[in-house]
Amino acid sequence: MKKTLLILATLAFALAVNAQQSRHDIKVNTNLAGSNYVAYPGPRKALTAAPKGYEPYYISHYGRHGSRYLIGTDDYDKPYFTLLRADSLGKLTPTGRELLGKLKLIREEAKDRDGELTWLGAQQHHQIARRMYERFPEVFAGKTKIEARSTVVIRCILSMENALHELIALNPQLDVRHDASRHDMYYMNDEHSPYSKLRDTPEAREALRQFDEKHTNFAQLMRTIFNDADYVKTLDVNALGTHLFTLASNVQSTELRHQLSLWDIFSEEEIYHAWLRHNAWWYMHFGPSKQTNGAGMYTQVNLVKNIIATADTCLLLPHPGATLRYAHEVDVMPLVCLMNLNGYGETIDNLDDLDHRGWYNYNIFPMGCNVQLVFYKPTGGDLRNADILVKVLLNEDEATLPVATDCAPYYHWKDVRAYLTNKVSGK
Repeated sequence: MKKTLLILATLAFALAVNAQQSRHDIKVNTNLAGSNYVAYPGPRKALTAAPKGYEPYYISHYGRHGSRYLIGTDDYDKPYFTLLRADSLGKLTPTGRELLGKLKLIREEAKDRDGELTWLGAQQHHQIARRMYERFPEVFAGKTKIEARSTVVIRCILSMENALHELIALNPQLDVRHDASRHDMYYMNDEHSPYSKLRDTPEAREALRQFDEKHTNFAQLMRTIFNDADYVKTLDVNALGTHLFTLASNVQSTELRHQLSLWDIFSEEEIYHAWLRHNAWWYMHFGPSKQTNGAGMYTQVNLVKNIIATADTCLLLPHPGATLRYAHEVDVMPLVCLMNLNGYGETIDNLDDLDHRGWYNYNIFPMGCNVQLVFYKPTGGDLRNADILVKVLLNEDEATLPVATDCAPYYHWKDVRAYLTNKVSGK
């Protein structure tokens, strides 16, 4: 009995620590509350040295475009004109009037840049490419071939081009071939996946409705920017709060990040609970959610099949180089979950438990997020019979797979291939 109580107490403590982690993370770096708007942080840990007698020789990469402006004008226009009208009626506090000035600057900077790559987004891909080159120089040595693909969206194309420019500057001998065509969209960003429709179930909608109801409250925000409680009753408070939260989240991706911030208009509780809602939404629609039978992550079945098929060809070559792919967070997140990197593919039944279980979206899909499969061959010998090793990097840090290995964080490719093939078999 005492042993059982001890186990339960230990589990409760572990859950409590995890529950505090996201609060702590966001308090230390409020930008993390931005979910998919988080600016790319770069790697946080050193890499483990290759096993003796092995060297890297091929990289299979899939990444998101870099930091961008918001898509559509609603997040810029609706809060701006709402506050502009309130100001004309004398309904704004001094903080509200200051906010209106900031919204004007943000809106002007983003004018006619719908969803476009920002300067920071371009630099992120230069830096990611440079680190890839410096960490795995053997892959990019000599006249090796680099095959790059992008979705047909301009921010993805420009992300690819910035990365390739960096690689060519580092090694002008590279044989670079790049393309952005609907021909490749079936695996780059499968808009026709049958699993897309399966994400929207009555169970999913109801679970999110209940969760949102518990975690939506912008009362303090309204008191901060408006001086008339009766006037606030005439507004769509939740819509206005959400628009302002989105703008606050995305400032970090623009050049205005050096001049202003919107986080100070929110309380810590408002920021944290808004993040909880976004975290749950992304888990439900693109993760291994119980309510959708994980449909969201299965939207990337064709991508996993492409990764396997491409590797089957490239790994037989003595110097295959790299396959680089540039797409969106709606592709990277389900790929991470489908591969079950770092346990992100484990189903969590209740949305209230996401935070306790450490399912934090900001660790998966910041702007510029990427998955890199780095393959290692034995030095010398016949590749057709070689024991090829692979390690997976999530946002350039070593990640785990639910595959047995005797050389972690490296895995035997034959085992990883079998695991991934089984995941997408029949899908």
